[in-house]
Amino acid sequence: MIIQKLKRLWRAIRPFGRLRRLIRKQQRSLDEIKITHGVILSELFRGKSARSLQDYEFKVFSQSGEDGIIQYLVSHVPIRHKTFIEFGIEDYLESNTRFLMVKDNWRGFVLDGSHENIKRLRKAYFFFMFDLQARQAFITRDNIKDLLAESGFEEDLGLLSIDLDGVDYWILSEITNFSPRILVVEYNAVFGCERSISVPYDARFSRTQKHYTNLYFGASLPALASLAKSRGYALVGTNKAGINAFFVRNDLLCDRVREISVREAFTMSHVRESLDGRGNLSFLHGEDRLAAMRGMPVINTLTGKTEAL
Repeated sequence: MIIQKLKRLWRAIRPFGRLRRLIRKQQRSLDEIKITHGVILSELFRGKSARSLQDYEFKVFSQSGEDGIIQYLVSHVPIRHKTFIEFGIEDYLESNTRFLMVKDNWRGFVLDGSHENIKRLRKAYFFFMFDLQARQAFITRDNIKDLLAESGFEEDLGLLSIDLDGVDYWILSEITNFSPRILVVEYNAVFGCERSISVPYDARFSRTQKHYTNLYFGASLPALASLAKSRGYALVGTNKAGINAFFVRNDLLCDRVREISVREAFTMSHVRESLDGRGNLSFLHGEDRLAAMRGMPVINTLTGKTEAL
C-alpha cells in the first residue's frame, strides 16, 4: 500500500521537475541573449563621445544602467587585477558585477546577509563556471575588514560595489585594507544634495524596521563624496535612476574619466518605493518622501553631530 502511494506521488510531482528544468534552460538561453546584446553595446559605446556617464548606460544584469557605466569605466581606467567585491547582492541574479564577470571573466567575492540568497546563488547554473566566491554574513563595522580579507584578493582591487540599504557610509569608512580602482556606492537621493548626512550607525540596522516608509537608510551623496575624497577618490558621476554613485581613484583619472562636483553629479531618484504604516506601497513622490521622515535623526558626517531631517 505504501509503495503504491509513493508511486502515485512520484507520478504526480514528476512533471514539476521537468517544468523546473525547462524554466532553467529557458532562463539560461535568455541570459545568453542578454549577454550578447551587452557585448555589442559595450563595443558600440566604447568610443562614444558623451557629456556624462549616464549616456553610457545599459542594463544586462544590473538594477538600472550600471552595467553600461561600469563597462565604460573599465575600458578607460587601467585595471591591474581583474577582481571585484560586491555586497548586498541578494541572490546575485541582479547585481552590478555579474556582467563584468561573465563578459570579461573577472574574479569575484560577494556577500549577503541571507543564507537563502547565498544558497540560491550557489545553485545557479553560472556559479561553477567562474571564479566567484560567495559568503553569507551580516556585515558590521567590526567584521568588514576580516570578511573582505577572506577574498584573498590584492589590495589593488579592480572594483568595489556597496549596496546595503543601511549603514553604507559607516561600513565604507572602515574599509582601509583595500584600494579599489573603481568604487560604486548607493546613495539616498531623498536626503538631497545640500547636507552631508547619514543615518546613525546601528550594527543591526534594518531598513524596513527603522522607519515605516522604508526610505530612511544610507547616506547623502555629499557625505559619500566627502568620505571618498578623503581616501583619494574623485566623484565621476551617478546613474539616471539616482541610486548609485561612481568614484575613481585620483591617480587614474584621464580626459575620458574626469572629476565632477556633487551638484553636477547629483540625480534625484524618482523611484516610488515608500510604504505606508501597514507595509503597502504608498507611492510617495517628490518632497512628500522627505516630509514623511521629517524629524528622524541623522549624523552630520562633517561635524559628527546629530541633526534632524
